[in-house]
Amino acid sequence: MKRRHSRSSDGSSGISSGSVSVASSVCDGNQNDTSVSMTSETQLPKEETLRLRNEHLGSLTALYFRENPLKIIRAERQYMYDEEGNQYLDCINNVAHVGHCHPAVSEAAYQQMTQLYTNSRYLHDNLSTYVKRITQLFPDPLTVCFLCNSGSEANDLALRLARAHTGGSEVITLFGAYHGHIQSTIDISPYKWKNDMADKPKYVHVAPNPDMYRGPHANSASPGRDYALEVKKIIDTIKLDGKQLSAFIMESLQSCAGQVLPPPGYMTEAFRYVREAGGVCIADEVQVGFGRVGSHYWGFETQDVIPDIVTIGKPMGNGHPIAGVITTKAIADSLGNIVSSYFNTYGGNPVSCAIGHAVLDVIEDEQLKKNAQEVGEYAVKELQKLELKHKIIGDVRGMGLFVGIEIVKNRSTREPGTAVANEIHRRMKNRRIIISVDGAFDNVLKMKPPMCFSRSNVDHVVWSLDEVMSEIATSDVIKPLKPSTGTSHLEEVNVSHLSAATN
Repeated sequence: MKRRHSRSSDGSSGISSGSVSVASSVCDGNQNDTSVSMTSETQLPKEETLRLRNEHLGSLTALYFRENPLKIIRAERQYMYDEEGNQYLDCINNVAHVGHCHPAVSEAAYQQMTQLYTNSRYLHDNLSTYVKRITQLFPDPLTVCFLCNSGSEANDLALRLARAHTGGSEVITLFGAYHGHIQSTIDISPYKWKNDMADKPKYVHVAPNPDMYRGPHANSASPGRDYALEVKKIIDTIKLDGKQLSAFIMESLQSCAGQVLPPPGYMTEAFRYVREAGGVCIADEVQVGFGRVGSHYWGFETQDVIPDIVTIGKPMGNGHPIAGVITTKAIADSLGNIVSSYFNTYGGNPVSCAIGHAVLDVIEDEQLKKNAQEVGEYAVKELQKLELKHKIIGDVRGMGLFVGIEIVKNRSTREPGTAVANEIHRRMKNRRIIISVDGAFDNVLKMKPPMCFSRSNVDHVVWSLDEVMSEIATSDVIKPLKPSTGTSHLEEVNVSHLSAATN
């Protein structure tokens, strides 16, 4: 796929907010520097911070390590610091894409905030040059952009565009998918359904996620084809019911589902079935875009496809709330079928666009896509060595700086090692390394760090995991298994649970 140039002919980004300082190239930082004093006389004691949060913040608001939460007060690149100055290696923050508090991004925000912060109803060079630049990172015919504040908003708008363009009502999503926290995106996010398929709206249809380790076609000779046929089966059911497909939406690589990489050919075949049925194909790149996969700028490019709509967010502003929807002119114009105009109070404001420009500058200037590919390949190789040593590792998979380690009780049965995974998570935190656990059974260790993550960071993580897994092997966390029935629980979920959900 041919992508258009990302910068102006003179090499500039087009930011009109003044000069932006250029940060240094990718650096390791000092991973042994764990005693920097960050204590402030005006800072609340950690216990008081927690008390106020518990008293006044919604109780369901997510919090890492509830039994002993971290109080993080500053961060730099791939490192975060608590109130005592202890340094933590951040292996999971894909929002701080180019590194926490990158000086070039901070400077761009500061310079523009001192000049103007208003909405997109006014002309401003930052907006005009940014939408040109961001769309040039996509293949034709994806030439039109809408800007908003979050991935949730972007996916909501993508659904509206799909319905406006197709006139359809039905949406196909994937098992384990997460597309946002507002009602329209919760509807299509099985990951967030508390009561499982009982929470599924009638217009939503769930296909098995194209998991190469678990699921109905994990052992197929042609898993891409067979998983795509599951999408076709749903489309056929929709037709029999006399309804019209609106969209098929999928994360180009699934994160919350457990770092799932679709098999080759999956998106090509699934997209073909969707388009033949009059639907549009939406690629959610909110978590995996902007070079994270290393080999390409966008995850969908690894499947050699061009979606009809692409949603982006999280890394787009390196922590600043900016997101977008990229689509064709025809689909963009279709929005006029259902609304008179599009306006988002903060979407496309000059500050957000200045920050967006700065993030793209850093990705390019510091060669972070290349870094993601090289460091990611090294990480997978080193973790696969660990897999040979520790039987609790069932699978290591990854692409660029998007890596998953599946923990199991038994490699033969692939029974999820949920308790072990969570114990590893806890012990790594005690070693001041922050990873996360996710997937259908909370048994996949996830790594999706800032893009400046280094080989020495990988060595530190792998060495620590080796020690932790060795400790756990001699503890009572791993208990003897009952005799296997030969079918893993997740396979039962994917086959029976999901087939019922699509009807």
